[in-house]
Amino acid sequence: MQNETRAIVAVIGAGIMGTAIATRLIETGHQVYVFDLDREKVAALGAIGAHAAASVEAAVAASDFCILSLNHASIVRAVVFGDAGVAAAAAPEKLLIDMSSIDPADTTDMAARLQRETGMAWVDCPLSGGVPGALSGKLTIMAGGDAGDFERARRVMQHLAANYTLMGRSGAGQTTKLINQLFCAVLFQAVAEAVKLAEAGGVDAASIPAALAGGRADSRILQEFMAKFAARDFSPTGRIDNMLKDLDSLQAFALKTKTPLPMTGAVVEIHRLLCAAGLGASDSAEMMKLLDGFAAG
Repeated sequence: MQNETRAIVAVIGAGIMGTAIATRLIETGHQVYVFDLDREKVAALGAIGAHAAASVEAAVAASDFCILSLNHASIVRAVVFGDAGVAAAAAPEKLLIDMSSIDPADTTDMAARLQRETGMAWVDCPLSGGVPGALSGKLTIMAGGDAGDFERARRVMQHLAANYTLMGRSGAGQTTKLINQLFCAVLFQAVAEAVKLAEAGGVDAASIPAALAGGRADSRILQEFMAKFAARDFSPTGRIDNMLKDLDSLQAFALKTKTPLPMTGAVVEIHRLLCAAGLGASDSAEMMKLLDGFAAG
């Protein structure tokens, strides 16, 4: 494509985030090819201008950039190196942008293999900001890879991210995402406990964010989620089991590097307990149910 700022992009994975990413790219003028096993999700994107691809290979063959938005490293590996996968249509002039959240070591291994076998480079670009950030082009994206490939990816990332930062070599973006998830998980638990403490003291929990704005305890999570938690608003913004997946990766990385994470360990087990109670597919606000004694509906 001749336009300097628009590109032909394959989006592999049309889940909640993949759909938001593809939608934003379509709205900003990119030509988007989509593949997902769920054909209804692909059809929904087709209705707003995406091209449905018959396979991952076909989507990559038609595109300059390939974005992955998948749940697990095992799925990423199968999509990249499996039959009719990315590698089957890979070429040095194409670029893989992995926006999944997966293990840093798996990322480093797969990126090296793809480059070695096909000449196609890989930039890990996990994100923070969720669906609202993707749809508004205001994601925070932490990247890992070669500096030149990072700049090549900017052609697409500039339409998705307000903050796009190269953190280091391949896998560094995924490591930074684990740190992001550490902050998020611990702060979500802190917000839930703060809501209960406010309620016990007769304070309107929804008024706390305004009262603490600009102080040292302030944060976007406080501002965006405390009123939601206080209202027991369980509308979906992020799944507990997805957070646990990232926290499990975080603990595995910490074990490998012999990094002590005592507070994070406690929060991991709280997420595991919530999943065991059947709340894995639920929004993070349902953390309140544990503190409520599972009485809130």
